[in-house]
Amino acid sequence: MRRFFRPDRAFRPARSTCPDRTFPKPRWGLDTLVSVALLVFPASQPLAAQGIGLREVLADPAVSAGLQHIDASRQGTAEFLQAIGGIISPSGEEHERAAAVAERMLAIGLSEVRVTSSPNAIGIIPGRTDRALVFVSTLDDLATVAENQRAAGTPPRIEGARVIGPGTKTSLTSAALLAAAEAYLRTGLRPELTLVFAAVAQEETGLVGMKHLYEEYRDRADGFVDVLGDGHSISYGALGIHWWRVSASGPGGHTLGGGLPNVNQGIGRAVDRILSLPEAGLSDASRTRVNISILESGRVFNHKPESGWFSLDIRSMDGDVISSIEGDVRRILARVTEETGIQLEMEPFQLTPGGQIPGAEDSKLVKAATEISRDLGYEPSLSNSGSSNMNIAVGSGTLAIGLGGSRGGARGQPEEWADIDGMMRTTKQIFLLAVLVGS
Repeated sequence: MRRFFRPDRAFRPARSTCPDRTFPKPRWGLDTLVSVALLVFPASQPLAAQGIGLREVLADPAVSAGLQHIDASRQGTAEFLQAIGGIISPSGEEHERAAAVAERMLAIGLSEVRVTSSPNAIGIIPGRTDRALVFVSTLDDLATVAENQRAAGTPPRIEGARVIGPGTKTSLTSAALLAAAEAYLRTGLRPELTLVFAAVAQEETGLVGMKHLYEEYRDRADGFVDVLGDGHSISYGALGIHWWRVSASGPGGHTLGGGLPNVNQGIGRAVDRILSLPEAGLSDASRTRVNISILESGRVFNHKPESGWFSLDIRSMDGDVISSIEGDVRRILARVTEETGIQLEMEPFQLTPGGQIPGAEDSKLVKAATEISRDLGYEPSLSNSGSSNMNIAVGSGTLAIGLGGSRGGARGQPEEWADIDGMMRTTKQIFLLAVLVGS
């Protein structure tokens, strides 16, 4: 059995600057793997050109061999998840995990493997055309996951159908991504579209890696597939989510100094008026919501604070609605500043674009994912209000879907675990999507 990633052998880019790094092509690279496979499973023309559906695809010996390879690689895929899940990777510090994923990309035979400055780990299967189908997984973890990893002091472990340990639930998506890519290489098929496999960074802190990936592929991508699970849910539209930090500032002083202005009066008056907006009371299917959840100012009983802030969460499937609400909020803040003498300013914290792609629900990508989910044994729920890496593409007018589904449990807790069965279904979903849509 092939040896998997060893942390002491990983390529480690510098943490301060990480320019794009292209890895050398191994002797047994993609061209050799494909040539050998084609001797066993010849493909006379692209499957997409044959205009066939999933039933016909599943009857193809090459595809059957790919699915069998996925089943046979179950233990190895779990071991790879165990390895990368144990690498501490809070958002913004994914360099070592990205290097491990890139090393595995090289080992399975992907081409043009590199770690970018984000850092994203990217590898491809060249197609007959330069048009691309881009599969995306997430590299980074929540800060709480990293804290639990440090506290545990031990790597994840495999127990039955679970990989147990902090860092495993999110990394399941990257393990599935590469297992699917390896299975595709084993089929000997040459895709019509170039198949891009990318593990992206900083999903938790502004979708930074996805933004960089989208800028690279936006002009030639036929679609993006954000891998979040096995396809129990399929999103094809994006919910816009704008997070703001509203800062307040004014004169401080001891309680005995008394009087106004007082930062907390400005905060309180602004919060009350914002939450009195009609949109703040909505809980219907429009998905338009306004929420304030964090308020922070003073530290001691006997002092007026000089500053404070509160959070503002605005979301909607309609970008114009978000803009309208933000305009209302700015007017409220200006009026409260005038009334109280407390300066209130909106500062963007994380602005996640939303949008709808005309005809997305009837696209080949959505229909193929739906058909595959049914073949895997479940009826997927469809949604036009996804919220993930896919938002970057959809918000800019490019077709993208998000594959959802349970990956395990207890994320962010010391007892976090990943579901191996779910990982293998996710692998098959990615593999069959690559065949049906990309080939």
